Amino acid sequence: MPVLWGVSFDATAMSGVVVEFLKTAKSFTDRGYRVHLDLGYDIKADKGRFFQEYRHERVPEWVVLDRVDGVAGIAGYDREFVAATLESVRRDESPDTDRVTAALAEAIVRTWEDRGVELVMVENGTLPENVAYTKALYEAIATYGARHDLGRYVLWRDHDLMWQSEPAKYGSFPYPATPPMVNSPHIHYFALHEEARRRTLEWMPHLRNLDVLPNTFTPPSRPGRPDFRAHHGIAPDARLIARCTRIIPQKRIDRDLHLLARLPGTCLFVAGDTEEDPAETARLRALAEELDVNVVFGGVLEPCESAGPGFSVRDLLAHADVVSFLTSYDYESYGNPIGEAIAAGVPYIASRYALYDTVYAGFEAPVLEILDHDLPTAEFARQVHELMTNAERRAEVVAHNRQLGTQTREEADHLVSTLFPPAMGAEVRASVVLPVLNEAANIEAVLLSLRDQEDVDPGTYEIVLVDNNSTDATVEIARRFAETSPVDIHVISEREQGVACARRAGMEFAVRRSRHRKDPGERFYLLSADADCRVDKRWITELLAVMDEDKAAIGVCDYYYNAEHFVGRPRLWDAIQRTLRCRAVTFSLFGGFPDGKGFAVERDAYEDVGGIEIFYQLQNGRFVNHLSDDWDFGIRVRGSGHDIAYAPKSRVEINPRRVNHAIDEVITGRAYGSDGIIVMRDIRPEAPETPQTADLTEAEAVQAWEFSIKDFTPKNTILPVLLTPSFLDEDAVVEFFGEDLAARLGARIAEIKAEMSVVDFVPIHSYKTPTYRLYLEFRDEIFARLRAAVGEDVGFPPPLPECFADVPEARFAEFMKYYCEDRESGEAHNYFGNGGVF
Repeated sequence: MPVLWGVSFDATAMSGVVVEFLKTAKSFTDRGYRVHLDLGYDIKADKGRFFQEYRHERVPEWVVLDRVDGVAGIAGYDREFVAATLESVRRDESPDTDRVTAALAEAIVRTWEDRGVELVMVENGTLPENVAYTKALYEAIATYGARHDLGRYVLWRDHDLMWQSEPAKYGSFPYPATPPMVNSPHIHYFALHEEARRRTLEWMPHLRNLDVLPNTFTPPSRPGRPDFRAHHGIAPDARLIARCTRIIPQKRIDRDLHLLARLPGTCLFVAGDTEEDPAETARLRALAEELDVNVVFGGVLEPCESAGPGFSVRDLLAHADVVSFLTSYDYESYGNPIGEAIAAGVPYIASRYALYDTVYAGFEAPVLEILDHDLPTAEFARQVHELMTNAERRAEVVAHNRQLGTQTREEADHLVSTLFPPAMGAEVRASVVLPVLNEAANIEAVLLSLRDQEDVDPGTYEIVLVDNNSTDATVEIARRFAETSPVDIHVISEREQGVACARRAGMEFAVRRSRHRKDPGERFYLLSADADCRVDKRWITELLAVMDEDKAAIGVCDYYYNAEHFVGRPRLWDAIQRTLRCRAVTFSLFGGFPDGKGFAVERDAYEDVGGIEIFYQLQNGRFVNHLSDDWDFGIRVRGSGHDIAYAPKSRVEINPRRVNHAIDEVITGRAYGSDGIIVMRDIRPEAPETPQTADLTEAEAVQAWEFSIKDFTPKNTILPVLLTPSFLDEDAVVEFFGEDLAARLGARIAEIKAEMSVVDFVPIHSYKTPTYRLYLEFRDEIFARLRAAVGEDVGFPPPLPECFADVPEARFAEFMKYYCEDRESGEAHNYFGNGGVF
């Protein structure tokens, strides 16, 4: 059984930090993880528990309290060392901790090896209470992750901003003595809310993989015990205010006592350790006697999740009329008791502390304005009294808060399950990634075509649907479909808009899950599909068969349009078919390049080139995703020496709307933008589709074909040999070009590389200039070879741009170079048009 190792920097048996750890960890127990938790007694100095044995700590029965082996034996590592280190941090001095850090890191790794750890959760690890331990954790994470190829196996969560908001204790911004957060391939960071994320990035602006994991609201798993009031001497008819807290001055429990004085017939139950700060407990008892109020100091209760014999927080909440959180203004940023109240369906009251509105925006509760009134006012007491006695108002507040809390909990659960997905079955050998955006009209048919594949066991592949901010019923339809599908369907989301971002998110999700296959066996494949296309019944079978046979890194399938959608449009149909016939010839020679509508990549090759990379361009003063992530990914794979195979029997039917709703851009060569900006317009109809019946005029047909073939030819006949000149030694390629042309192409490629001082044509745009130059130099000969291989109707090269009319023939190559390299005007991009949507 794999182990989830949790470590809390709080050094408290049952705090809000630990409770939130338990909520998150519980989802992993359902996947078969055994949970081990280090409470941090050997980390934080000021709690006085350094090297203290675990005795009566109350945690759920599915949690094993654990700690790092051998820590007590590390020379010089003790409470005094940690306290002295923290004092250095206060003075913004960098303490010398290298020796202790190295020893701690070794001990952590040894312990994880012994326990069989596969997942780690660090809680409040950025808190600079123990610089040596934080550094050691980073070292251990790097060593252990690399040793076991675990990928991003660490969930590192900072619950609050104490380390940023208490300069007297932790130093001042930019915290020079605090260990900087590390961009690690093994760590995914989480902040509790957007303000914490913003301030973290203000400190660490280059930090990646930082998401918001919000407050969660987990409903109680069992009912409250009916004997709670009687056991604690609370009258059955007394109204009850619950306060779950540490009994320390910063928590301002005195405010609850003054509120109680304004609410006759009400009892306050304080669930907290009365021995943590005996002086504060004594002060509160004296104040309660002075105010003549009914207070029960009930001690530490078991957590809500506990099923043990003792009383739990769940029992208190089941009897409480309201939960109180009247804390200090600058102390809290979270407030776990509020979350527990919302989950249990109990109203709460709070003080407006510094980040209350950030954490609990939208929730309803009486809020004490403590900057105006330090103690509860008569008006605030009136609001609390109404909430406890007005059943209608109480029900409204509970329903509103629960609905909002449920939504937030679902978002958090979805984020964690997406980033730390369940393990993949040993039989699964392929993941089909399907980016979607508002495809409610198509999604069921697309999923049917992916589900009903021939000669492939439903248990050997899965579908990863990536929702890219859909606002229609796409996701709901997909989830309903998944309930009865024999093929597993995972629905995840990608917030950054763009099909490239969504495709990458799905690929990364599949890669993470595939690492946990117990018996990898055959090669593992990532497949890309499109939400508005249909795959043929043997799409997967034929694609993977070719890749297995050729041991190719990428497999490219065939594409076609349904002739029924183009009845009465012979000119348009002819232009489409000529492009696809050319494609079949060149792809059979060179393997082609992947298209998001349908391709596969072997997982190790995917990771070898760093996965799908998102490029950005400026359009109208804004950065936009570059559309050609699939092409650029294929170029990187081929440029890295991997093979691409063409699978002509693996076929995808293209949705005709790709032509119907972009035909004007096709005709003018602007289907993917202009001036080098490769961004396609939204081709989804805003209104219900109407049949497209008008054909192209003869002039439009000529122009559409010319832009299509100008887009196609450089990419598919020249770019492959530019990236892989050894193609020109293959018999089939030599036969296509002819020996003389093949030899001259090879020589010219070498000359251009030397002239441009470029040896790597993989980065985006760097390959375009030489490809355009080679096309313009050899266009007549290449078209002659296409006519011979594809058919005479391919015709001749489209006319040159008018700017060449005045260029002397002897200087054509010179000015052609200037034309292709003129990045300022983008004229070459516009000439080649990016119009090949056929």
